[in-house]
Amino acid sequence: MRVLIASDIHGSASFCARLMEAYGRERADRLLLLGDLLYHGPRNDLPDGYAPKKVISMLNGMKNSIMCVRGNCEAEVDQMVLEFPVMADYGVFSFGEPVIYATHGHVWNEENLPPLKQGDILLCGHTHIPKCTDHGSYVYMNPGSVSIPKEGSAHSYMIYENGVFTWKTLDGQAYMEYKTQRKGISQ
Repeated sequence: MRVLIASDIHGSASFCARLMEAYGRERADRLLLLGDLLYHGPRNDLPDGYAPKKVISMLNGMKNSIMCVRGNCEAEVDQMVLEFPVMADYGVFSFGEPVIYATHGHVWNEENLPPLKQGDILLCGHTHIPKCTDHGSYVYMNPGSVSIPKEGSAHSYMIYENGVFTWKTLDGQAYMEYKTQRKGISQ
């Protein structure tokens, strides 16, 4: 299974459209969203192309392919307009090995770990900074942000397939990889 992993769209229709293009280009089977879909939040400036109603339409058009966890900007009103579940604090996924604990990152993160077993992956968004850190007992990963990247990072997403995580810009350029079988980060 090929999974596109993305976070922090923050209501940007222009960047959401680019994410949808990437989903098609990547021929992904599923889209795993790590929260903060519609609202930009009080700490962020409005992203380019801010149009939450257009984002709603694009995402609802893919509702059968989306798996999602709640970000700190999601509210019950978001669930009223989105046709797929968005209010789960976390999801536990196994597309083979390893087990992936997916959450937004505002509650469970590197400083406040959820219950993880040896070799699990903690997958978060929230910081808007792509990252991969092997902590020995678990690996922390972040795809960065689709619409509001921080610390000079690119607008980005990740692809997971056959035990390999690949970080890519929205244009599809790969820039980092983690292989679960051989345990290693390459850039």
